[in-house]
Amino acid sequence: MRAFLNDNINKAWEFLNEPLFKLGSTEITFIFSVYLLVVIFLIFYVSKKLSELLRDKILTKYNVELGVREAISTIFRYFFVFIAFIVIVQASGIDLSALTILAGALGVGIGFGLQSITNNFVSGLIILFERPIKVGDRIEVGDTYGDVAQISARSTTILTNDNISIIVPNSKFIENEVINWSHNDRIIRFKVPVGVSYSSDVNLVKKILLEVADEHDAVLKNPPPSVQFLEFNDSSLDFILLVWTEKAIKRRSRLTSDLNFAIFKKFAEHGVEIPFPQRDLHIKSGFKDAVAKNQD
Repeated sequence: MRAFLNDNINKAWEFLNEPLFKLGSTEITFIFSVYLLVVIFLIFYVSKKLSELLRDKILTKYNVELGVREAISTIFRYFFVFIAFIVIVQASGIDLSALTILAGALGVGIGFGLQSITNNFVSGLIILFERPIKVGDRIEVGDTYGDVAQISARSTTILTNDNISIIVPNSKFIENEVINWSHNDRIIRFKVPVGVSYSSDVNLVKKILLEVADEHDAVLKNPPPSVQFLEFNDSSLDFILLVWTEKAIKRRSRLTSDLNFAIFKKFAEHGVEIPFPQRDLHIKSGFKDAVAKNQD
């Protein structure tokens, strides 16, 4: 029985060591393939853990900014994987001359089918080095508005106020116009347009708008809010309330809504009328005679 088991084990081992194909002068067996897959998995796993350790532990001790930590850890991970692959290939005895054919085929593939991926990858590197955006920034690109949650090699993840993650290709940030609300600092100015009737006291309107701004806890006292008299419109006198905020950078619509509610309430208390478009209809006598004749 033992001899039978040993014989089967030897046959199975011989079968697993049978060459599946050749890579140059190197014979690739099933066991060798499993070994390579395990090693590749370990390379990616270890690179991820080391980059996280570098970002969250080592660089944090030196008070490095989050965006810079992300860039350094990402570049370190790519460099680690590249070096590890070279070491593993050489240690495994794989004929590197065969890789020239693979590199040529890969080049053709990139030239014809992978332009978009290559474009996004290069754009990701540009973003990491130039840092037009960084993790934590409040940005607006196209119709997408939210916080930068993650910058990877191919794409950037934006988290909206609805807690929805939107994956945007990196090339969008290089080729298109990007509004970064927190590029310099997180203090920004919001504009709230207001229209009142021609019978309103403009000084009272200005006073009310400034009171509303001062009473809101998200509006900064310095720089102070201000009011501008924009123009004489067809049906209204148009003003604009300018407020600075740091707390409400992530809830622009909420702040605007709060101010509008407060403005409407104070206008009603002080008898300030908010106009609506009106049109006067003048009927000529000739038209009235024609209508009367048709009725007869």
